[in-house]
Amino acid sequence: MPTLFIMDITATVNDIDELGHVNNAVWVKWIQDVATAHWMAVADPAHVDAYIWVVTRHEIDYRGNVQAGETVTARTWIGEPPRGARFDRLMEFVGEDGKVKVAARTTWAIIDRVSGRILRVPKDVAEPFLA
Repeated sequence: MPTLFIMDITATVNDIDELGHVNNAVWVKWIQDVATAHWMAVADPAHVDAYIWVVTRHEIDYRGNVQAGETVTARTWIGEPPRGARFDRLMEFVGEDGKVKVAARTTWAIIDRVSGRILRVPKDVAEPFLA
């Protein structure tokens, strides 16, 4: 069973677009914020110092709207072991009504901080997220 990470986010007036709900660009930022928080909470500090993650792909399904003052619960997990330098992260943002407002699959690649090069995800880096 993968490690599930949960984080609550409350939309502010600055997150709202001209349609009166959370802007699509804000959802992308929240995806990155939640992914980063998951990495920081679970990864070995030595791995945080050694590696950087970059997004190579976002696939996002917008299923509902969120307005200022409303809170969503972000749930993220790594569903499958990495493939080479990449792995897919799954994420859902669930509204106060219990419905998924946004679902995403994002692909991330690992980079060595010192060399700046992409590398295969080391087994010991992936294990805590898959346990």
